[in-house]
Amino acid sequence: MEKSSNITVFILLGLSHNKNIEILCFVLLLVCYIAIWMGNVLIMVSITCTQLINQPMYFFLNYLSLSDLCYTSTVSPKLMTDLLVEEKTISYNNCMAQLFTTHLFGGMEIFILMGMAYDCYVAICKPLHYAAIMNRQRCNTIILACWTWGFVHSASQFLALYSYHSVAPMR
Repeated sequence: MEKSSNITVFILLGLSHNKNIEILCFVLLLVCYIAIWMGNVLIMVSITCTQLINQPMYFFLNYLSLSDLCYTSTVSPKLMTDLLVEEKTISYNNCMAQLFTTHLFGGMEIFILMGMAYDCYVAICKPLHYAAIMNRQRCNTIILACWTWGFVHSASQFLALYSYHSVAPMR
């Protein structure tokens, strides 16, 4: 028996049936989205254009802001456009891409926060060895590990859903 799926699009229900509420939600989400972009870009520019980028805490904060921009941009634009259009659908492939990128950048943010916690641990518990332990090579390795583990987390979620989808019968 061949495994196949007939699902090609998802119809998004429950946002609202009142156009005025949808426009109000769109405006509120747009204001929040712009504020998130402006705040994170301001953080990244202020860290990159000064000598703060050489300090591990700010190095990690720069990447945390970048991953937050990417994380916010995975779902928010589609949600805002769906508030303005009549037919609110998303294709299966786009939904899976959103799922993958949401888990990738969300997982990456968590792992960067863990790297920042390690940085604080070293600064508090080993202050005399801090400069030797938290050098640029170590910071780059931690960021590379954050990307890698974020990808592993996202791929595992994606593959688990894919394997469930291919085994479970569709109704």
